[in-house]
Amino acid sequence: MLKLSGLSLRRGPRVLFREVSLAVHAGWRVGLTGANGTGKSSLFALLRGELSADEGRCEWPSEWVIATVAQETSATDRSALDHVLDGDAELRALESDLTRAQAEGDGTRIGRLHERLDAVDAWRAQSRAARLLHGLGFSEADLSRPVSDFSGGWRMRLNLAQALMCRSDLLLLDEPTNHLDLDAVLWLEQWLGSYPGTLLLVSHDRAFLDAVVDHVAHIERQSITLYTGNYSSFERQRAEALAQQQALFERQQSEIAHMERFVARFRAKATKARQAQSRIKALERMTQVAPAHADSPFRFTFPPPGRLPNPLLQLADVVAGYPGHVVLERVNVAMRPGDRIGLLGPNGAGKSTLIRVLAGERTPIAGAREPATDLATGYFAQHQLEQLDPQSSPLLHLQRLDPRATEQSIRDFLGGFGFAGDMALAPVAPFSGGEKARLVLAILVWQRPNLLLLDEPTNHLDLEMRLALELALQEYEGALVVVSHDRHLLESVCDELWIVSGGGVAPFDGDLEDYRQWLMRRDPDRTAMEPAGDGVPDRRTQRREAAEARRRLKPLRDACARLESRHDELAAEKARIEARLAEPDIYDENSKPELQTLLARQGELVRELEAVENEWMEALLKLEG
Repeated sequence: MLKLSGLSLRRGPRVLFREVSLAVHAGWRVGLTGANGTGKSSLFALLRGELSADEGRCEWPSEWVIATVAQETSATDRSALDHVLDGDAELRALESDLTRAQAEGDGTRIGRLHERLDAVDAWRAQSRAARLLHGLGFSEADLSRPVSDFSGGWRMRLNLAQALMCRSDLLLLDEPTNHLDLDAVLWLEQWLGSYPGTLLLVSHDRAFLDAVVDHVAHIERQSITLYTGNYSSFERQRAEALAQQQALFERQQSEIAHMERFVARFRAKATKARQAQSRIKALERMTQVAPAHADSPFRFTFPPPGRLPNPLLQLADVVAGYPGHVVLERVNVAMRPGDRIGLLGPNGAGKSTLIRVLAGERTPIAGAREPATDLATGYFAQHQLEQLDPQSSPLLHLQRLDPRATEQSIRDFLGGFGFAGDMALAPVAPFSGGEKARLVLAILVWQRPNLLLLDEPTNHLDLEMRLALELALQEYEGALVVVSHDRHLLESVCDELWIVSGGGVAPFDGDLEDYRQWLMRRDPDRTAMEPAGDGVPDRRTQRREAAEARRRLKPLRDACARLESRHDELAAEKARIEARLAEPDIYDENSKPELQTLLARQGELVRELEAVENEWMEALLKLEG
């Protein structure tokens, strides 16, 4: 297992972790959550050996192989396929040793190396690497292209494929979906579902976390709390804890009431049965999410647009693309106030091209783009983050847009996007990607657009900001078109789905699960393969051994489940007692008998918890052995 014992970690004068203890057992899939700057990336750096603990220990089995995604890639002439194959370090070492042994004519050594190459399934390594690349959106022609040919985002995909190629025991993934489209996210989700090792995952994609993780480690106040279950389960458990804090209660109830009103309003207007039901379910789930995020620092709304002409924008027989390459043909669409459209489609099919044409950033090759006289477009794309003035502050960016606005009104507005106090006056240059994305969104909102075009708006945004954006978009009165790999965002703000494929744009009669099935039918080869193991045993033998292992281990698994359940019951009772002991009236003279009873039970629970935890840990160690 991976074990932190009394761990303390500082970065400069700042304490990130103070006396943290945590056990992650082999095979667990753990989502690492927490506000930006709480220490998620630093914990990964510690596991990679790039940082050392100030106090305590961080331990894992010495034989474990750790895989992580490289953050930078040099512009080499090495092919994409070879770059990915380099992820299997043992394979590369065996190939190098075999070349030397053959040159020296050492037959005995050659035989031993061939045995080991057989064990690591070396003869199918190129096929595995090619399937990884295909799953992440690379074409057959891309496999032989040099790494230097690819843009930064595609190089990050290459690095992800390289990490997945490694036959690892511990896989560290920090925001792996940031540079992926929805198709690649769905593929990666499947692949991780079959990963046999231990996974630590940092992600701000709720749907991805829900599908992949079985535990959540939440970083807060220099500590790490481990929750059992997926991300939705964590939100519910944390919401219950926060509900005990009276200071947050009224804010939680206001958030829930807001969502319930929106669900009721949408239910009355819903006309597309399949997509409507999917969205209603998503919104109903969000009523449970609100309390868990009641302490979010982000709060903003879209003010009503000045004018709402109908239609806002039309494309008539539009042909779009690049010189010598047509991407879209005969596109006929009209955008009207209240439209909420999510764009789906394979990578390279033309989703971003369509958004650029709608935004007026790309001129159609043929056909007409017909905007209304009062059209006011708000367009968010990743390249706009780089168009911010690096030497200017968030306050100055908005003052240039609206010189008549008072400084206080602008500062109040920026506070809802997390730019409070000195941050509103700081230059943009050192801002993180998430902070720049928040500022671009703030600029869009300030301008009161009546047509909002969002191309991957959640890249770099944390979970709290994503929730604030979803809530704001639900109340937005103009027309919305969004491209996103964040399924939670698509489900909670879009009424319609359009599919961009084969050079055309058409309504998609289904929900996101139907889209997953559409992708599988369209390209069966992109279904996720099993991660590479240390060998490839006979399938029949493998099934027989697995059945025997399940039979043998069932008593231990049952004991672990029973002890975990008992531990959770005792911990919940202890939390309720501690919450009561935190209330001032318990120390009144009239409450003395209740106080004595609670203190006595608290002592019993501490002893019971320790005993159950020790028994549980012993059972887990036996199971792992």
